[in-house]
Amino acid sequence: MAKQLFGTDGIRGVPGEYPLDDATLFRTGSALGRFLKPGGASPRVLIGMDTRESGPHIAGELASGLASAGVAAVSAGVITTPGVARLVRQKKFSAGVVISASHNPYHDNGVKLFASTGMKFADEIEEKLEAEILSGKVEPAEAMWLDADPALDAAYLEFLRGRLLPGASLSGMKLVLDCANGAAFRLGPELFRSLGADVVAINDSPDGRNINANCGSLHPEGLQERVKAERAALGVAFDGDADRALFVSASGRMVNGDGTLLAMARYLKSTKELKCGRVVSTTMANLGLERVLAAEGLALVRADVGDRYVLEEMLRGGCNLGGEQSGHIIFLDDATTGDGLLTAVKIASLVALRGPLDQLVQGLKVFPQTIRNVKVRSKPPLESLPEVARTLAEATRALGDSGRIVLRYSGTEPKARVMVEAERAEDVERWTAALVAAIQTALGA
Repeated sequence: MAKQLFGTDGIRGVPGEYPLDDATLFRTGSALGRFLKPGGASPRVLIGMDTRESGPHIAGELASGLASAGVAAVSAGVITTPGVARLVRQKKFSAGVVISASHNPYHDNGVKLFASTGMKFADEIEEKLEAEILSGKVEPAEAMWLDADPALDAAYLEFLRGRLLPGASLSGMKLVLDCANGAAFRLGPELFRSLGADVVAINDSPDGRNINANCGSLHPEGLQERVKAERAALGVAFDGDADRALFVSASGRMVNGDGTLLAMARYLKSTKELKCGRVVSTTMANLGLERVLAAEGLALVRADVGDRYVLEEMLRGGCNLGGEQSGHIIFLDDATTGDGLLTAVKIASLVALRGPLDQLVQGLKVFPQTIRNVKVRSKPPLESLPEVARTLAEATRALGDSGRIVLRYSGTEPKARVMVEAERAEDVERWTAALVAAIQTALGA
């Protein structure tokens, strides 16, 4: 059954409008509370948020809904998405809620739900919750809220400090952190300063509306310039909820999730800690990553786009390293979700131990790749559209083994995504244009 509310990363929308209107938020909290109530006498739910101005109000509606079902809400205040996932497990909460729209602009927001395991609820659980929410049985009451517990931040930072690679010291290492005016604005600098690093923090002054605004992982140009100007060893760009991290080497080179996976796979292989002999990524991972891993005796396994699907494949195959090109990296021996701060600790450790990031990703040839978003009015199976199917077949034949094409819908927006990758840039341009035109003709909004 196709879900109406939950996408690949929770419920997304514009605050005040369905599905982030007060009544639906209250029913979401109430449905979650009733789902948890049979599991124990006194369930507790941890709620955290990023820095969007709409966060506290949304949190209050959810907390009120939980209270209507007899479930207590505990506030973590402004904290990263993976911070909530970690604390839910560590502090034995019944569930966790994160109020964030990740890398989206401030005027969007969202609700992400985590089970007591620290993992996102399975699809079938989200379907049950959705049916309850959409039934409309509960009318909202006055919103409530609780003060944030500062001990939760301390527990999360203590966990992160313990994830340095053995033998690594960050003492005196100069780092530039682009906090995206988001959830990492305070935790990121505090973490790395406590590890002895010389931290230059940028975009660390959130005002409720500047989250992700020309900064962070979607706009790393300013970070690249600052890393070179500061002569820093490393730059890190987080997104709004800090579940992803991209890196800038000392030379100013951008290193995305593909490069991070390669560097960490090489390290874990060298220490005999890489489980299953494979790295898990998604259909969007660059062909260059697949080829360099193969040359070093490692396989790349591709899952559907979305960190939940990467995690499912890792659990299925007994693997401990996986992630996405966008910078969500899962170190399953340490955490159940992608965590930008954790990833930054690992990569900074690796640079301290083994030298500049440029060297750690040496040999990664990035194939030309283009991703285009096409606004659509509906989402029928793309293969069911004759012109799209014909163009895709023609492009696939033409590229052969020298390229890849991925067509899919966004899980959170009314968009189709067209990814074309090939050895020659002109092939990328040609087939991207052809596929985008075919989709626009069939479904253009």
